[in-house]
Amino acid sequence: MIRKLFPILALSLPLAACAAGSAAPRPQSRPAIKLPTPVRPPVKSPPPRAQVLTAPGLEGVIGATAGDLTRQFGPARLDVWEGDARKLQFASPTCVLDIYLYPPGKGTEPQATYVDARRSSDGQDVDRAACILALRGR
Repeated sequence: MIRKLFPILALSLPLAACAAGSAAPRPQSRPAIKLPTPVRPPVKSPPPRAQVLTAPGLEGVIGATAGDLTRQFGPARLDVWEGDARKLQFASPTCVLDIYLYPPGKGTEPQATYVDARRSSDGQDVDRAACILALRGR
């Protein structure tokens, strides 16, 4: 007889403990105290010097000023200033040439340091030197 009641008693004890535990009052939760996060002052350092792109076929473009580039390719399609840096964009039916100019020193005129070229039709990269030749020949 006890063997038949044992499984029932074994299951009822944990249930009784859960019922008794739920009747106990829960402790009051306190809001978390937020400590201020220390803020480091910004580090003021001069911007890094621009690295100049060098490759065959870019002679006459790299190191040129905006005036030099306008004389070579005509008026820029885009002329964008961002701080002391400048981007000039020249376009032909075959390609688009982006030329990035940065000042070599404080208070000096920006000079071309990087060139990027892509096809006008789909934006795929093209040879920079070939695009420069196409723009000079138009």
